[in-house]
Amino acid sequence: MQRTTTAAAVATLLAAAALGLAPHQAQAAPATTVTAAADASSQVRFHDIPGSGGITLKGNVFTPAGAESGRKYPLIVLPTSWGLPQIEYIAQAKKLADSGYVVVSYTSRGFWLSGGSIEVASPPDTADVSAVIDWALANSPADADRIGLGGVSYGAGISLLASAHDPRVKAVVAMSGWADLIESIYSGRTQHLQAAGMLGAAGFLTGRPGPELQSILSDFLGSRLDREQQMIEWGRGRSAAEQVDRINANGAAIMLGNAWGDTIFPPNQYAKFYERLTGPKRLEFRPGDHATAEGTGLLGLPNDTWTNAHRWFDRYLKGERNGIDTEAPVQIKSRSDNGYEGYADWKSVGSGGTEKLALSDSEHLFANVDSGANGGVIFLSSILDQFVKAPPIASVPLLPRAFAAVWQSERYDSARRVRGTAKLHTTLTPTKADGTFVAYLYDVGPLGIGKLISNAPYTFHGKTPGRAFGVDLELFSTAYDVPAGHRLALVVDTVDPLYIEHNPIGAQLTFSSPRTDPSYVSVPLREQ
Repeated sequence: MQRTTTAAAVATLLAAAALGLAPHQAQAAPATTVTAAADASSQVRFHDIPGSGGITLKGNVFTPAGAESGRKYPLIVLPTSWGLPQIEYIAQAKKLADSGYVVVSYTSRGFWLSGGSIEVASPPDTADVSAVIDWALANSPADADRIGLGGVSYGAGISLLASAHDPRVKAVVAMSGWADLIESIYSGRTQHLQAAGMLGAAGFLTGRPGPELQSILSDFLGSRLDREQQMIEWGRGRSAAEQVDRINANGAAIMLGNAWGDTIFPPNQYAKFYERLTGPKRLEFRPGDHATAEGTGLLGLPNDTWTNAHRWFDRYLKGERNGIDTEAPVQIKSRSDNGYEGYADWKSVGSGGTEKLALSDSEHLFANVDSGANGGVIFLSSILDQFVKAPPIASVPLLPRAFAAVWQSERYDSARRVRGTAKLHTTLTPTKADGTFVAYLYDVGPLGIGKLISNAPYTFHGKTPGRAFGVDLELFSTAYDVPAGHRLALVVDTVDPLYIEHNPIGAQLTFSSPRTDPSYVSVPLREQ
């Protein structure tokens, strides 16, 4: 198997999965084993690997070239992303094997030709990881004392959960994953429509969703409030944040990486999870959307995320003193700059203090009309921001005030480096018991064109019409530089294609700022 053929195959499969062109597999194919030389260095073999509960997982194994008889090598297990087959990591697995690792990648249960059904990082999924480790120790020169897990997206989530249940795991690299599933796709008590819809569609196109997942998706997208608590408990059972004590007790070294604009798993939940880890840890945030920060690395191209992933494994599985553990553990890259910034912890990211934008004017909105302010389109908008610095925009002066509330700062004499999590505090009076609004923070230039800095949705149920109540909302974390001569603007409206809204017909919302409890948005800044 030549290097160019491998890259082309990976590219084709990634594109097919992204476009929804992958074939639906009704059942696993008969077990087969294929051997192919990647080149004169490492070797890859395709195997049927026994998973938990008697199913078969389709996997591949890279071993170092010329592996010496009787010698053991550190093991890395890579569960695949949602909807992708076992060759997803073949370029990175080869690089790792060439540097002295045994690498086992497998198609997660329920997808493509692996057995079982999709149940979203359920206990059988985490048990599969341990089963794959058992198999690798019995069938390859893997070292039982040096085991690591890694993955992108779904593979990241499964790896984190597995580290809570298998104490043999010494290191984890979780890229573009989730630690809190509820906070990821149900933040602000609001369904993230495009994210959940995309995951559901990809699951049906590339695998076999189980009955529980089908029921949860139906209830979630159907806004079944009578099933809300059951859905929340289902999500908690699939969230590493709920098992952080077990992860800490096992002591694995955890590296987390994500993108500021991740529309599947927003960065806030990763940052909160990171702060609760007590073992060796590292947190990296970069511009982009879901899996785009590490995507080029899957094709074998130079990639910062994968470079640091290799360094992390080298440090904690090989014991190499490569300096990654002496660097500032929180590394971020601003959406406006190409350089990295290092911090001692997440709390230090906004160490320059906060700037409060007072929301003193009362604003009255009619719901159910899209004002033109929105968070963009899943994947597309943040990818444009990542590569050409073109986030979603809105003409702030032209936003219809009947459907959008707008508050603006004065023009700034100097740049403002926004870092971390902006927070909205306000008082809301609805005319209906249920409702939804979305808050947007914009960088507004001299011509009134606002570039989106961050956003977040908020939904309420069962409130008394006409009675005011307080709202505290965290916007999605980010790093963005507002140029001198620009201003900040907070915009609120009630419709966004990214989310499911819950505004009844005729609903109206009033945002006020009582003297005893003023409304504001606080914006964390980097030290100048």
